[in-house]
Amino acid sequence: MAKEKELALEILDTIGGIQNVELVTHCMTRVRLTLRDEETANIEKLKKVPGVLGVIVESTLQVIVGPGLVGKVAKEIAEISGVEMGEPIPMNAAPQGTANDLGDNKKEAARVAAENKEKYKKRNDTPIKNFLKSISHIFIPLAPAFVAAGLLAGITAVISNFITAGYLAGDGWLQFNLILNVIKNGVFSYMAIFVGINSAREFGASPSLGGLIGGATLLTGMKPELPIMNLFTGEPLIAGQGGIIGVVLAVWILSIIEKKLHKIMPDSIDLIVTSLLSVLVTGLLTIFLIMPFAGFVASNLLIAVNWILSVGGALAGFVLGGIWLVMVMLGLHHIMTPIHIELINQTGVTVLLPILAMAGAGQVGAALALWVRCYKNKPLTNIIKGALPVGVMGIGEPLIYGVTLPLGKPFVTACLGAAFGGAVIGYFGNVGAIAIGATGLEMLLLIADGKWWIYLLGLLTAYFFGFLCTYLFGVPKEARLPKEVA
Repeated sequence: MAKEKELALEILDTIGGIQNVELVTHCMTRVRLTLRDEETANIEKLKKVPGVLGVIVESTLQVIVGPGLVGKVAKEIAEISGVEMGEPIPMNAAPQGTANDLGDNKKEAARVAAENKEKYKKRNDTPIKNFLKSISHIFIPLAPAFVAAGLLAGITAVISNFITAGYLAGDGWLQFNLILNVIKNGVFSYMAIFVGINSAREFGASPSLGGLIGGATLLTGMKPELPIMNLFTGEPLIAGQGGIIGVVLAVWILSIIEKKLHKIMPDSIDLIVTSLLSVLVTGLLTIFLIMPFAGFVASNLLIAVNWILSVGGALAGFVLGGIWLVMVMLGLHHIMTPIHIELINQTGVTVLLPILAMAGAGQVGAALALWVRCYKNKPLTNIIKGALPVGVMGIGEPLIYGVTLPLGKPFVTACLGAAFGGAVIGYFGNVGAIAIGATGLEMLLLIADGKWWIYLLGLLTAYFFGFLCTYLFGVPKEARLPKEVA
C-alpha cells in the first residue's frame, strides 16, 4: 500500500471515518477537513499518527503533513469518499468498495452531528475569523504559483544584473531571460483571474464567472482613443485599477446576484439567463463603480503611506516594514510597483523599496531561529534548508508559505524583525534604490548615493530581531517535536 493512502486511512481512523468528513481540501502543507461532528475526532491520537507533523483545530481540522505529500493524501481521502476534492461529501458516504451500512443509528447520528456542527459554527462565527477564513481560502491555493513565480523573478533579476555588469553577453542570454520573464508573468499578469475564480468558490458563485469578472478588470480590448472615464477622478480608467481588493469585492457582489437569480429563474432558462444577467450587472458595476472606488481608495492609501514615511522617520519605517509581509501574503504588494516607478521617474530613486525589503530579512532571521530550535524536526529543517538561500537573496515566498505562515507564530515574529529593520532605515532616511526587481542582498548594488551601508545595517537588524523574537516567542511547541522524514 502506498504511504499516502496508508496515511489517509490512519487519519480517517482517528477522526471517525469518512462518514464524519463533510469536505476535504488542502493548502501547501495541510490537509483541511471539515468535520460533521468535531467531538468524534481523537486529536491526541491523530497527532501521534506517523507522518502527521501537527494538528490545528480551527473552523476546519488542519492536519499538517508537509509539502508534496499533502496533495497526495488529500486526493486519497477524496477518492475514498467517492467525490472530487473540494466537493461536499454525502452524509452516507462509505469507503469505495465497501458496504454502506450505518444501521439503525443513522438518524440519531445525523441529529447529533447537526447539533454539534451548529454549536461549532456559533463558537467560531465571528467577523474576524470569517474574514481570515475567506482570505485563506482565496489566496492559499495560489501559494504554489507565488513560490514558482517568485523563484523565477529572483533568477531573472540575477541574470539581468550579470548582463548589465557585462559578466554575461550575447543575445542568447537576453532571449533566455525574456522567456523566464514570460513564464513568471503568467501568474502576476493574470492574478485577477485566479483570484476571481477562488473568490467565486469561496462566496458560492460559479468559478468561471468569477474568473470572467476578474479578467474584466484587465480591460482587455479597450482602445486608448475610447477610454472609460473614472467617475471619481475624471481620468481614464487604468487596467487593473483597484487591484485584487476590487476583484474580491466584485466577485462577492456577483455571488449575491447569482444566488438570488438562481432562486427566481425557471429551470429551463436558469443556466443561460442567470449567467448572462449576473455577468452583465456585475461587470458594469465593476467597471464603472468598483474599479474606480477601489482604485481611489488604494491610491490615496499609498499616498498617505508615502506622506507618513516622509514625516514619521523610524516609526513610519517600523510600521511599513512590519506590515509588508502581510501585503505580500495577500498578493497586494504589486500595487506598489507604479508608485516605485513614478518615484524613480521624478527623483531618480524609490525610498520605499529599501524599507519594504526588510520583510524578507525578517523571514530569514525567523527561519534561522526555527532551524536552531526545531533541529529535531527533520521535515521542517529540510524545507528551511531549501528556502533559506533564496530568502537571503530577497525571494520570500518559499519561506512564507513553506515555513513561517503554516506555523503561525513565526510569521508574526518575522514581521517584528522586519519592523525593526525598517525602523533603522527610516531613522536615517532618504535611502533609495535606483531600480526595482531586486531585494535582499541583491539590492545592495541598487542603493544610490553610497548609502548601501545603511541598507546593510537594516538587513542585519532585521535578521537579528527576526531571529531573537522567533527564538524567544515564535516557536510552536509542536514544531519542536522530533520528526523524521517520511
